[in-house]
Amino acid sequence: MALRPIDNALPVPPPERPMKQLKASVPAAAQKEPESKANDENTAPPLQPPAGEASIDYVPSEQLVAIEDPNSEIQEMIEGFDSKDWMKLCASLNKARQFAIFHSELLVPNLEKAMSVLVKAMKNPRSALIKTSIMASSDIFSAYGDKLLDSKTDAFDSWLLQLLLKSSQDKKFVCEEADRALSSMVKSMTSLPLLQKLKGYGSHHNLRVRAKAAVSISNAVAKMGMEEMKEFGFVPLAQMAIGLLNDKLPEAREAARKVVVSIYEVYTRDEEEKQEIWQSFCESYLAPVHAQSLTKITAGSP
Repeated sequence: MALRPIDNALPVPPPERPMKQLKASVPAAAQKEPESKANDENTAPPLQPPAGEASIDYVPSEQLVAIEDPNSEIQEMIEGFDSKDWMKLCASLNKARQFAIFHSELLVPNLEKAMSVLVKAMKNPRSALIKTSIMASSDIFSAYGDKLLDSKTDAFDSWLLQLLLKSSQDKKFVCEEADRALSSMVKSMTSLPLLQKLKGYGSHHNLRVRAKAAVSISNAVAKMGMEEMKEFGFVPLAQMAIGLLNDKLPEAREAARKVVVSIYEVYTRDEEEKQEIWQSFCESYLAPVHAQSLTKITAGSP
């Protein structure tokens, strides 16, 4: 049987190629910002937000000016404290900063109210309002100092907790502002009553709050003299430091070591045999393992 020529064979159809799916084009204006960038909490809000969005000016304290007619504007500020419009609340908080710096006596009757408003603002999810409230906190600390501790409610305690929380969060520009406010608080207040407020946070369940509290405790102790330390108690001060020496965060451990050095310097100030006196104190009032830790920290001190 004769073979058919290959040229006469039926052509084999090529394999079908899958049809490409058409992609719908998305206008550039409608494309969403990448998730990683949109949720980057360390990125501060843009200085010039898109048109149509509200903007807040963060005015440094040294650039604030006195109010022309403070007596007539004090009531407007108080009314703004109760506003549900966050922009109006920001404006009132900035006005409070002006009163604190230039017309402090007019704000005194409303300090309790101001502290409550600051706490409420710091709990708000808007970063601009949070930062404005923290900046106001710094100015109010500087203006009133120990007067703020005369609160008849828990307003100051709530305020302090919020500042510690904000200084512990991931938003860098908020965290740094809260650190400045806490520093202003320590500089403006007498260490002894402030330590009574801070000491409880040295054992807070949130390790980042605990570390921030430790830094403020360290700065407050560094300001204390012999009489203040005696009144608080050298042993309670040492025990407070011991509780933080083995903390999980290095920031807390470093603050605790600074507390120990501050206690040592005051306790041995008028002594010639400083290390011997210090060792005797530690061994007399502390557990052996703790006494050894404290004497080791001060071993290189003069």
